[in-house]
Amino acid sequence: MDPSPKSLEDGVVKPPLYEDEKSLRGSVHSLHPEETQRGLSSRALQFLALGGCIGTGLFVGSGSTLSTVGPAPLFMSYVAMSTIVWVVMNCLGEMTTYLPVRGVSVPYFIHRFTEPSLGFAAGYNYWYSFSMLLASEVTAASMIIQYWTTSINVAVWITIILVVILILNIVAVSLYGEAEFWFSSLKIIAIVGLIILGIVLFFGGGPNHDRLGFRYWQHPGAFKPYLVHSNESTDRFLAFWTAFIKAGFSFIFSPELITTAAGEVESPRRNIPKATNRFIYRLFVFYILGTLVIGVTVAYNDKSLLQGISSGSSGAGASPFVIGIQNAGIGGLNHVINAAILISAWSSGNSWVYAGSRTLYSLARDGQAPKIFATCNRKGVPYWAVLITWVIGLLAYLNVSSSGANVFYWFTNITTVGGFISWILVMIAYLVGTGSIFPRATPTDTGQRFRSALQLQGLWDTVTFKTALQPYATYYALLIVSLLAITNGYAVFFPGQFTASGFLVSYIVFAIFFVLYLGHKIYYRTPWMTGLHDIDVLSGKEEIDRMCENETERIPRNWLQRFWWWLV
Repeated sequence: MDPSPKSLEDGVVKPPLYEDEKSLRGSVHSLHPEETQRGLSSRALQFLALGGCIGTGLFVGSGSTLSTVGPAPLFMSYVAMSTIVWVVMNCLGEMTTYLPVRGVSVPYFIHRFTEPSLGFAAGYNYWYSFSMLLASEVTAASMIIQYWTTSINVAVWITIILVVILILNIVAVSLYGEAEFWFSSLKIIAIVGLIILGIVLFFGGGPNHDRLGFRYWQHPGAFKPYLVHSNESTDRFLAFWTAFIKAGFSFIFSPELITTAAGEVESPRRNIPKATNRFIYRLFVFYILGTLVIGVTVAYNDKSLLQGISSGSSGAGASPFVIGIQNAGIGGLNHVINAAILISAWSSGNSWVYAGSRTLYSLARDGQAPKIFATCNRKGVPYWAVLITWVIGLLAYLNVSSSGANVFYWFTNITTVGGFISWILVMIAYLVGTGSIFPRATPTDTGQRFRSALQLQGLWDTVTFKTALQPYATYYALLIVSLLAITNGYAVFFPGQFTASGFLVSYIVFAIFFVLYLGHKIYYRTPWMTGLHDIDVLSGKEEIDRMCENETERIPRNWLQRFWWWLV
């Protein structure tokens, strides 16, 4: 594209490039001869978001929240967080369906619809968060194996898990997709089975025929006293807000996985809307019903729950699902659930390597990372990007020593706050108008950046996927996520609660993000925000339009396949 004055073709404005745009973004199609390939099937895509989402946060982390605030805040926080994730998913679904180009990533859209420096900072925020999440899940998986045996050093299990994840990610994307499909299938079967079991126990169908009902919501109670014991209303609100923040770890970065895979999935304009639309009922079934079952089957003051959490266990010993089963007198099922938790952690680690490597690959294509990370093998795998992302996962070895656990705690908290910041940027790219806030804007620029840019250039009617309740849903989600990010460490400011490490864990990620953002802006002198007239809504669109013209929908062969395709 010529960086000269705007040209006009068929009445559509083509935006000019900024100075040094080639160094900032690079050509989407000319940096290298090799590219990623569309080797992910529709069924693999349907499981990608859940593959990263259903991990130790739901199976184990929910137990910590239950013991801290009680069952009612736990349940309400997952309901509230599900609405946020649904909105973020819809924003990404619209943008990704419109431009599912090769090398696409969430930072790519942030760069394209806001400004280069935000895209740069967001890209590296995503990359190091994904890498740290890999270390988190690998550590959890290795500790879960120790539930069966402690005679073998945990470093051995870390090595085995990391090697398998590397093989699945570096050979071919189709191998990764197939492995993730089966991993996620097993996780879904496990969580559905646990929900059904919880319903059975609710009505007294367990071996001891003890009808639980909402017994534990009455005694010891639905809310556990938290922080402000002198004011019941304030205490309950803070309990809910704490659970709301903690719920972020279970959901964080899951919507982004579909966008990350968009450049490598078959028939993206058909499959991405399908995955986006189906995500909401999966959230309801797996998360909302799952946390309701937890609150029904386990009391927040259960001794086994408190002992499992205080011991730092990452396996079945700290899982509220397992504790509920043991309390019901069901023998042997704890090993099955422990295996399901292991698969969940392993699968999530697998997804984070994929997401991290594709984010780094996208940065390299945009000229914001060394070009070597955009190099692909003949199977379309950016192997250097996979390797460097996987190497960061070696931080899991820190947990071999007891002091390493503190470092690991820092990493998991940094990724949660980093995820909140990333969601804010996604919604800014989709929603926030420039108005009079940014100097490059005109008074008519207020509104939704993604939608307004398309409407301004006469392309809104070409969008094939449009979601409900916009823009109001995104305004709501943007406000709530901003508050969650700012207040994530609010508890350290209460009397007797402040620690330097607690403060840094909660807020250091803001400093990292702004150093990346301001450093890039000062070095390249990029504009503060791209005006709507200058947003590039054309590059790559024609190629995607041609590719999707002759797509045909697969027809199920029988009723069983039809039901399974609807489910997934």
